[in-house]
Amino acid sequence: MLKVGDQYETEFNISQEQVNAFAELSGDKNPLHIDAEFAAGTNFKSPIVHGIFTSAVISKVLGMEFPGPGTFYLSQKLDFKRAIYPGKRYIAKFEITEIREGKHIALISTQYFETETGRNRIVLDGQAEVKNLEQLP
Repeated sequence: MLKVGDQYETEFNISQEQVNAFAELSGDKNPLHIDAEFAAGTNFKSPIVHGIFTSAVISKVLGMEFPGPGTFYLSQKLDFKRAIYPGKRYIAKFEITEIREGKHIALISTQYFETETGRNRIVLDGQAEVKNLEQLP
């Protein structure tokens, strides 16, 4: 059984090809995400990943790794601190901050950090509320 204070982290990156596929799938073809020439004229200087697409990493971890299979979302808060760029490496960190005993519900801190610059800057800060009958008391 998991407990308050348990942590998990994983490294990830999102390719421009994945961003393009998400743009097609979602219909969000904002040139800021898929057009390098357009993005070069913005404050970002190059295409950025769709904010909501970046949250798929959280969904994958919660559903497959920590807490794992059988986990389902009750809610997710996302605060985007900095842009996430295709092809860069990031670390996603998770920590159980609260468990509602007997209800199988946990609050889990969800954060992404930029690692390539060596500055370990936070780019996403959030909190998930999840339920898992097998892994949570």
